[in-house]
Amino acid sequence: MSVIAATLPRVGDLLVSKGYCSGEDLGHALKVQKDSQNQRLLGEILVDLEICTEEQVMECLAMSHGIPYAKLDPRLHDPHTIDLLPREMIERDLTFPLFCVRGTLTIAVCEPSNPFLVDELRIRSGKEVQIVAASARDIRRMITTLPDSNAFVIDDIIESDEQTEVALIEEATEDLGDVEDLAGKSPVIRLVNYIISMAVKEGASDIHVEPGEKSLRIRHRIDGRLYRALEVPLHLLPAVSSRIKIMAGMDISERRLPQDGRVNVLLNKRKVDLRVSSFPGARGEKTVIRVLDTRSVSLNLHDLGFTEQTLTKFQRQIHAPNGIALVTGPTGSGKSTTLYAALNEIATMHNNVCTVEDPIEYNLPLINQFQVQEKIGMTFPKALRTLLRQDPDVIMVGEIRDEETARTAVQAALTGHLVLSTLHTNDATSALTRLMNMGIEPYLISAALNMALAQRLVRRICPRCKGEYEPPRGVKKTLETLKINLDKLHRGAGCRQCRNTGHSGRLAVHELFVINDEVRDAVVRGASMIEIRKMAIDAGMTTLLQDGFKKVAEGLTTVEETLQLSGEFFGLSDDPAR
Repeated sequence: MSVIAATLPRVGDLLVSKGYCSGEDLGHALKVQKDSQNQRLLGEILVDLEICTEEQVMECLAMSHGIPYAKLDPRLHDPHTIDLLPREMIERDLTFPLFCVRGTLTIAVCEPSNPFLVDELRIRSGKEVQIVAASARDIRRMITTLPDSNAFVIDDIIESDEQTEVALIEEATEDLGDVEDLAGKSPVIRLVNYIISMAVKEGASDIHVEPGEKSLRIRHRIDGRLYRALEVPLHLLPAVSSRIKIMAGMDISERRLPQDGRVNVLLNKRKVDLRVSSFPGARGEKTVIRVLDTRSVSLNLHDLGFTEQTLTKFQRQIHAPNGIALVTGPTGSGKSTTLYAALNEIATMHNNVCTVEDPIEYNLPLINQFQVQEKIGMTFPKALRTLLRQDPDVIMVGEIRDEETARTAVQAALTGHLVLSTLHTNDATSALTRLMNMGIEPYLISAALNMALAQRLVRRICPRCKGEYEPPRGVKKTLETLKINLDKLHRGAGCRQCRNTGHSGRLAVHELFVINDEVRDAVVRGASMIEIRKMAIDAGMTTLLQDGFKKVAEGLTTVEETLQLSGEFFGLSDDPAR
């Protein structure tokens, strides 16, 4: 067997000999693989670079392993063989039993190089096993033929759709009746449902539906990074956009102005809230769907990445009887989640906790939540002023955006209420500058503000492929410059569960700025932000970078992720896929 294996040609040579790619293209792909330290498969790189198709790679991969390559057809398998393998294994490993002849079960696999797969298939099926290679796309198509399958194949949607009918929509964009009719047809409905369900299953926070030059591109934001999910023909753009608009209660006849909408959907008997935004572009409308899946978010402060010292100080501040507590950071840094977790901890039957939000992201028990509706005049300032007549103990304002909201929040804090809110700043001490720029007098800020918590999100190391590694020279030099000494560094090598990124999930890095008497005096006398920040650090404030490196030392995140928090470091990545 080893002699045969030694004589089998390599995948790359086969691809070149069959004319599927050039030697230059192969060399480029090999260089990309080398740069990723061989963590990615050559075939995967060739497909991602659009040099070869998945079927071409799979055909040559089968030849290199000396096994048949099969182009699967739902009509050419024995349905009685499905029960020989657990459904979970079929969907997880993308394997598909085709037929059984004289006690030997033939199974299609998309990873013939996996040495343990055949043994597992033999044990699970109780049969002798013969494997054939098939593309993941073909195997997914076969899985959709199984009973009770909620999936479907994009090709089936495209093939079942009349190309001429769609082409007319592009040429006569004013004929909205055709677009609405097409958007309501089953194939388009199934396509949009598939896009949403796939994103929720993968834990995406956002879905980007964007027209490219030749195709309609779907991307998912997972753990803060965008990944390509699938591509469909560009002529489906009007139908897909219109279907999403219909779901979100938006106007499908308006294609020149941006629109916003929302929709609640049930996926596997659980509620998922979707926020939809459309924006006209040069190639057509781009749609972004924000996915708010309450089941995937923990609203427990102990699960948000706080160190014990920072958590103790933060809890003391959110239990204060009055004052303002701010959570700051850029968009998508988890500020709202931290505020909800804080409210979840302090809300009891004995106090009146009220929120003014736009939008309401999570429904919490024992909390009175109010939605801002600017179209009818229910703005943040107006809602906040009205709320003060509702006898609140704790008020949460979704975001302080302008002077009127900020001034009302300060007045509420000075009249005996605890106010929680968010600001967009780069660090905790910059919250003072932001409030001053809004027009709030320093003496009012000094009297009302209790604390500011700056927050960022960094990616967790995937626990399944985590291991120690020797960092690149550039990272070592940066650590020496910052005078940081770490005994061990960890990162994920990349595996199927983490999509070969080496990361799975995110955790927060914090910088808690507690306003003490010394800082209050400095704010009133007009001290510089540099002086105030030095006071805070001298008083024991842990900076974002320091907190990040504590998590690096604990093996929770990588040094490269943490260095992205520093303005002195930019551009390095520990992503094995790059």
